[in-house]
Amino acid sequence: MSENLREVIGRVLPAPENHLSPELLDKARKARRSFMGKALAMGAGAASAVVGGKALAAEDGEDAILKLPEHTTGLGQPVAARGYGMPSKWESNLQRRESPGLTRVSQASVSFCPLQGLFGIITPSGLHFERHHQGWWDIDPSQHRLMVHGLVKRPRVFTMDDLMRLPSVSRIHFIECGANTAMEWANVAVPTVQYTHGMISCSEFTGVLLSTLLDMCGIDRKKAKYVLAEGADGSSMTRTIDLERALDDVIVAWGMNGEMLRPENGYPLRLVVPGVQGVSWVKYLRRIEVGDQKWATKDEAVHYIDLMPDGTHRQYTSIQECKSVITSPSGGQTLLDRGYYNVTGLAWSGRGSIKAVDVSFDGGRNWRPARLEGPILPKAFTRFNIDWVWDGKPAILQSRAIDSTGYVQPKINQLRAVRGTRSIYHNNAIQSWLVSENGEVSNVQVY
Repeated sequence: MSENLREVIGRVLPAPENHLSPELLDKARKARRSFMGKALAMGAGAASAVVGGKALAAEDGEDAILKLPEHTTGLGQPVAARGYGMPSKWESNLQRRESPGLTRVSQASVSFCPLQGLFGIITPSGLHFERHHQGWWDIDPSQHRLMVHGLVKRPRVFTMDDLMRLPSVSRIHFIECGANTAMEWANVAVPTVQYTHGMISCSEFTGVLLSTLLDMCGIDRKKAKYVLAEGADGSSMTRTIDLERALDDVIVAWGMNGEMLRPENGYPLRLVVPGVQGVSWVKYLRRIEVGDQKWATKDEAVHYIDLMPDGTHRQYTSIQECKSVITSPSGGQTLLDRGYYNVTGLAWSGRGSIKAVDVSFDGGRNWRPARLEGPILPKAFTRFNIDWVWDGKPAILQSRAIDSTGYVQPKINQLRAVRGTRSIYHNNAIQSWLVSENGEVSNVQVY
C-alpha cells in the first residue's frame, strides 16, 4: 500500500464520500480491505475458527454451522405485547457497578457506567451512571412543581403539564461528574475503564429551554446576572449558573433517550447544563431563582472546589475540559491473539465539538490520526476508531483529543505541574493502557 493511500485511510474523515473522489475512495477501500485481511491472517490459523471465545478446529467449526440448533428448528417466544423490553440474558454481565467503600452510605454513592461494552455515542438509560447525595426518589409527576422567581416581573409556578405544553427541544449531550477520573490524580488506583472514566454518559435529552421559561417570567435583564437551581431531594442541592449560559443551551428536561427520565436520573424533571460538571445538572428540579450575584451555597463553597498546590481553592470551575479514553482494548480485558484489532474509544469537550483524536501505541512517542465517526456534535460524545495490528509485543495505548477551540488534551505530568496531586476534580489527562505479551491489558501512567 502506498504512503499516499496510508495517509488517506488514516485521515480523520467523518464522511469520506464527501471528501474523496469516487476513484480514490474505491482505491482506499480496497487497500484497507487488503490490509485488514492480511492483519487478520496473522492472528488466525488457516483451519480454525473462534466461537464463544474458544478456538475451534475446522471440523468443530463446520459442525457449529451445519448442525441446526433449536432456535432454527423450533417455535420461538410469543410477542411481548405488554411490559418493558429487557436486554438478552447473555448480556447480563454489562451493568452499572458501585465501587465498594467509595462513600460511607450507598445513598451518597456512584454507579459507574460500563464504557468498555458500549457502542456508538448514546448511553442506554439502564446503564447511565448515577451520582446521588441523598439517594433517589420516584416522585409523582402530578404533584411536582417548578417555581421560577427572583429578579423576574412575573414569578410563576409550573406543573409538569404546563411545561410539556411548551415548545420543546431534543439534544444529545454528555454529562460527566467533576470527580470522574479523580482516583488517578496521585497514582494508578483502579483497574478498568468503567472505574477510571465511568462517571460519564451521553444521552438525548428532551425538554424546554430555560431561556423560554425566563422569557415567560420577564427576566430583569438589567440586574440579573445568575440563576440558582435547586433540587427537591433531601440534599438541598443548589447550584449557581451564570445568566449567559442559562440563556444559551440549558434545558429543563423531562425526557431522556426517547422516554421519560428514569427516577435515578432525576424523574420527573432535571436541569441539563451542557459542558458543565454533572453536579450542576440538578435533579428533581423544583426551583429556579434569578439573582444579581453568586450564592456560594454549601456545594459551591465547601464541595466541588479545586485544591491547588499552594493550598488555595478554586471555586466555580465547572467546565469539563477536552478529554478522551480508549474503551477497547482497555484495562481488565485480554487480547486473544496477535493480529488485527479495531481500537475504539470516546472523546468529548465541554467547550465545543471534537476536532481530532490521535492514538499512540508506544506510550506517546508516535501518534496516528483516528477516524471520527459521525455525528460529531458539540458537548457530546464522539466515537473514534483506528486500525491496529498487534505483533505480540508489549504496547502502551493512548488517545489524545483536540477540540474545536484548539485545546489539546494534556499528559498527566503536565496537569500535575499546574494542579498538583491532591486535587479531586477535573482530571482530563491522557489515559494509558499497557498491553502485556500475554495479551492482558492494565492501567498504567506514563509521565
